[in-house]
Amino acid sequence: MKTLSVTIIVLAILTGCNSSKSVEKNFLSGLQTKGDDLTCDDVYLSVNDEKTSKTTFIYGQKFRMNFTDIKGFKGENGNVFPGMQIFITDRSGDTVLRSDDLYQKYSDGLTLSPLLLHADLTAASPISSGNEYTMIVNIWDKKGKGTFTGEVDFKIVPNEYLKIDSKGVTFDEIYLFSQDRSAAIPDNKIKFNENTSLIFEGLTGFKEENDRVFPGMSLKARDNDNNEILNYDDLLIDYSDSGLSGSDFYSGVSSSFTLNTGEYKTPLHFTVMVWDKKSDAKITVEAELIPE
Repeated sequence: MKTLSVTIIVLAILTGCNSSKSVEKNFLSGLQTKGDDLTCDDVYLSVNDEKTSKTTFIYGQKFRMNFTDIKGFKGENGNVFPGMQIFITDRSGDTVLRSDDLYQKYSDGLTLSPLLLHADLTAASPISSGNEYTMIVNIWDKKGKGTFTGEVDFKIVPNEYLKIDSKGVTFDEIYLFSQDRSAAIPDNKIKFNENTSLIFEGLTGFKEENDRVFPGMSLKARDNDNNEILNYDDLLIDYSDSGLSGSDFYSGVSSSFTLNTGEYKTPLHFTVMVWDKKSDAKITVEAELIPE
């Protein structure tokens, strides 16, 4: 799809020196850029190395802001010295996340030509689903005065393929995650022979005894012909007597599985339930997953 954008270039003479300024906005993604003595051939978002114009992402998903063939840095011995910071702000303008200089370790500079810079963001805590944010990436020349900024608004949503039923339990986030790829799964596609987790963050509503909670967790899966694939009645049975630290449990608990290569009638029906052994509180997550 052809990207629709507009560029405004302003050339000014200041005390005998030429200063190049640019402002650009991509009307599909809303990505805005501004340059002062630094220029960039292309700025775009990508997911899994694929260019995208979307700005709505699944909680836990990683996306990237790319800066292609950025020019204008003052060189020393053939090297250039960029700096980069990332700021994430919420709708009220408060900063919820910021980075230090992502290129601080390159004290000897960079020699890549064309120069390709990128800023990665994993949409996870302190970012939360159901909210909107702004990503601001500031680039500067450590040997000169040039600057370049990319800015985009984005939204985080939960995975729509997870069906959640809760009784007396609240949560912050629930999402699928590939341990092997260190990446959230944004849909219902899983991979064979890969360690996959359903992660619960911020579960509350469990009865505490001496700062400990006593949860149970079951994992069951059947294919579309009702053949049993997985059947674990209680993955936390070893903690039935001792319980778990409340703070550890609330920070996150997961149910992990690996699906071996085989012939299955898809979709596969997965059900994970976490319950309180000291009360009737429980939460159930169902998903129809498709292995690849």
